[in-house]
Amino acid sequence: MNGFEDLEIWGLAREISNDVWHCMETTSLNTDYSLKNQMNASSGSIMDNIAEGFERNGNREFIQFLSIAKASCGELRS
Repeated sequence: MNGFEDLEIWGLAREISNDVWHCMETTSLNTDYSLKNQMNASSGSIMDNIAEGFERNGNREFIQFLSIAKASCGELRS
């Protein structure tokens, strides 16, 4: 692997982030600015933490950042 962009999980996280953004722009969520910002931040955090963990170059740290990404998934679902 050359970078985090090669990780399937990062690609799926990016799809989630794009899907959330599309949903916010095409539904009434567009007018709830607080919820919109929260959902945008948590969906972006998923892919950001996967990328940051990958770049740490250590399995233990990568696992820790995957755990944080999983928590962001829960935040988005909530």
